[in-house]
Amino acid sequence: MRAVVQTVASASVRVDGEVVGAIDDGLLVLVGVARTDTPALAATLARKVHELRILDDDRSASETGSPLLVVSQFTLYGETRKGRRPSWLAAAPAELAEPLVTALVEALRARGATVATGRFRTHMLVESVNVGPRTILLEV
Repeated sequence: MRAVVQTVASASVRVDGEVVGAIDDGLLVLVGVARTDTPALAATLARKVHELRILDDDRSASETGSPLLVVSQFTLYGETRKGRRPSWLAAAPAELAEPLVTALVEALRARGATVATGRFRTHMLVESVNVGPRTILLEV
């Protein structure tokens, strides 16, 4: 699993004009799932995201109670070494990825995190106001 984690002043996801997830002063977490990922990796990624010291004063969301907006992002596994058209072979198909993204969200909530989400298998408009900007790529 991979996650791009960004500090944000605000972030939201719209589907068909409706806001389905939004946060203020927290972390936007774009999550990619590979074909070989497991629920154990989802739990490990949840811990890493929640404890990542990327916020002001080297603090984490677990320390500050900052909310997280988790959005599935299969394009994180796009392969572009050959040619100009990305290959998505490493990305998990939706029927494998969705339960793992759900497991990640549930693991974050079990840790006490406030988590908003996008909506799987929809065309989402993601809007964010980055702080810093501070952006980290996590892999497990």
